[in-house]
Amino acid sequence: VPKKCQKAREHFGTVRTQLASLKTKFPADQYYRFHEHWRFVLQRLVFLAAFVVYLEAETLVTREAVAEILGIEADRERGFHLDIEDYLSGVLTLASELARLAVNSVTAGDYSRPLRISTFINELDSGFRLLNLKNDSLRKRYDGLKYDVKKIEEVVYDLSIRGLNKEATGGVGGEK
Repeated sequence: VPKKCQKAREHFGTVRTQLASLKTKFPADQYYRFHEHWRFVLQRLVFLAAFVVYLEAETLVTREAVAEILGIEADRERGFHLDIEDYLSGVLTLASELARLAVNSVTAGDYSRPLRISTFINELDSGFRLLNLKNDSLRKRYDGLKYDVKKIEEVVYDLSIRGLNKEATGGVGGEK
């Protein structure tokens, strides 16, 4: 995993170059006029940066750190920037991928990773519940997070029942 993460970080150099070129193609004050042209790509890049950081440190990458990885601004007033909704959408994509990783980890014999993913996703879900999301695409993506939480809980529950994860096993209410 560390080698794959390092290789991915090398590819972000190309991304920074391409985004630097993109910044020069339109007036800085017209960012939102053209935003739809690169919105999906930025969301995907946020996901990729967040996934690499998660694999390296099992933490959530900040918006500022993603902006730095991509070579763009975090602050709207400074020009071409990482919009907060694009950041949040990329983080929600990370949640879906981590649900898949939890299942694949069990298949690969790593029984502790799904529990760590479960803790991370539950904290992420708690954070998103604090937001007052409008009925837009971000809200729909957040609604999908509930299914990811459920999927990961089922994996952890199955591990617990089968006694494959000492940390996840226990009685009702976490009794040992």
